[in-house]
Amino acid sequence: MTKAENRAAAKAYHQEKRRKRDEEARAANIAADLAELDRLRNYLIFKRRAHGADGEKLRSAIDDYVEQLTGDRTALHAKNHSIG
Repeated sequence: MTKAENRAAAKAYHQEKRRKRDEEARAANIAADLAELDRLRNYLIFKRRAHGADGEKLRSAIDDYVEQLTGDRTALHAKNHSIG
């Protein structure tokens, strides 16, 4: 392998390593955002004293944002599990 080929291979390796690191950081950031949005949504549904149209608008806005992040509007909704 020549010096030029070696440099090109090293550059490609570092670019791929950087891409993976950036991808993992983005995934971690999205996971942190989803956890915080889940906490807020849970508060709006179960712990907030004044229920009504405002709470529904906020939950809808959270669901819209979650859909932008994950592509699944119901990602934070409780999933029903069946037995068996």
